[in-house]
Amino acid sequence: MKKNIITFVIILVGLFSLMWWGKPAQTSVPTPGSNTGAGSALTATEKLYDFGTISMANGKVDKIFKVTNLTDKDINVESVVTSCMCTVAYLESAGGEKGPFGMPGHGGPVAKANEIIKAGESRAVRVVYDPNAHGPAGVGPVDRFIYLTDASGRTLELEIKATVTP
Repeated sequence: MKKNIITFVIILVGLFSLMWWGKPAQTSVPTPGSNTGAGSALTATEKLYDFGTISMANGKVDKIFKVTNLTDKDINVESVVTSCMCTVAYLESAGGEKGPFGMPGHGGPVAKANEIIKAGESRAVRVVYDPNAHGPAGVGPVDRFIYLTDASGRTLELEIKATVTP
């Protein structure tokens, strides 16, 4: 009986150890409502866009947000990430568009944006939402976030909403 209990405890400890060792690394992604522009040196004329009702049959939709540096110092946008794999963002740069930027942990490592927005300048952030990404179960209301984080760790949050129909 004592051998059975010891064996059971050893197996249990081994399983918990494997689960802890094999858990995925946590990627730092802002959560909705956390540090969302409070103190961010970037501003957007529109932070929320509602597509209204969209059909899966019509495919992807996109929205362009205008982000401006109203300060007297250059800002380095280090990263652009999204809250879901169904959403990607592109950041306008001097050489064209950078991206796509998506959800960390889906499709490999998240590329750094490293885009300098000079004092007084603006950039376009093109957000593309794919209503088919979640398959037939993906109907109903959706709420997705796009986070632009600068070198100081301050984050500007943009948001898109829609109601998806088949």
